[in-house]
Amino acid sequence: MPTVKFTYALKRFFPGLTQTPAQGQTLASILDEMEARYPGMRSYILDEQGQLRKHVNIFIDGHLIKDRTSLSDAFSSNSEIYIMQALSGG
Repeated sequence: MPTVKFTYALKRFFPGLTQTPAQGQTLASILDEMEARYPGMRSYILDEQGQLRKHVNIFIDGHLIKDRTSLSDAFSSNSEIYIMQALSGG
C-alpha cells in the first residue's frame, strides 16, 4: 500500500500529522482518506474546484505530479506520496 508523507510545515495546521499508509487507488481517494484522518486537510490541499492549490505540491516517488487539475498521476502499491506546502518569500 502507498505511504503518504507530509512536510514538517503542515504540522502547524495538523499537529497529529504522521507518515500514513493509504488504501486508495487514486490520488483523489487517498486525499479523502487523509481528510478522514486529519479533518480539514482536503480543503487545505485542494481548492473549491478540487484542483491542487498553488501553495501545495505533491510528489510521487520523488517526481512532481503533472496533473494538478484532476490528480490522475499513477502510482504503485509501494509508492511514496509526499504532500508539501510550497515555500515562498524573500
